[in-house]
Amino acid sequence: MSNAFPHIHLVRHGETAWSLSGQHTGRTDMPLTPAGEAAARGVADRLKGLSFSAVWSSPSQRAYNTSVLAGFGAESVKKDDLQEWDYGAYEGLTTKQILAERPGWNVFRDGCPKGETAADVGARADTIIAALRKANADILVFSSAHFLRVLAARWIGLPPEVGAIFVLDTASISVLGYEHELTEPVIRKWNQK
Repeated sequence: MSNAFPHIHLVRHGETAWSLSGQHTGRTDMPLTPAGEAAARGVADRLKGLSFSAVWSSPSQRAYNTSVLAGFGAESVKKDDLQEWDYGAYEGLTTKQILAERPGWNVFRDGCPKGETAADVGARADTIIAALRKANADILVFSSAHFLRVLAARWIGLPPEVGAIFVLDTASISVLGYEHELTEPVIRKWNQK
């Protein structure tokens, strides 16, 4: 990387049956598919040569097992605040199914009945960001797409709803960091495959 400030590497978990089908997977604890396991192993090569002061994971098996298969299981600490968005009544549904009943719906704007709003997810992201900034070190984070998208928006001081514009593929790597000073958070890389 191009500066001496800390870098936060974000890894979205490998493929699951529901990420493949487009079903909202918040708190349902889905395993990785064989392709997801292979992609998680591939993360190891893409992070080769990097060292981290800490490795944090969502408690979901899809995120934690991605950390294990990427070679970081011994160091990986589960953090509840890294859990994916709680989709409540929309858990297991596709966006197409939700839109059929609720035209114009957008999770980042409208949230989920019996689940979380963007503000709820943003508050959890802010807790993680506070811990990252306090650590002031290179940290590796494994989680899920919508949570990481909100985390990126909050990292650069934008409302959690702005996470809607950041797309993340499974087993992708993104990097948060700083530009000239620790008061200038930036997104250094996004959705790298």
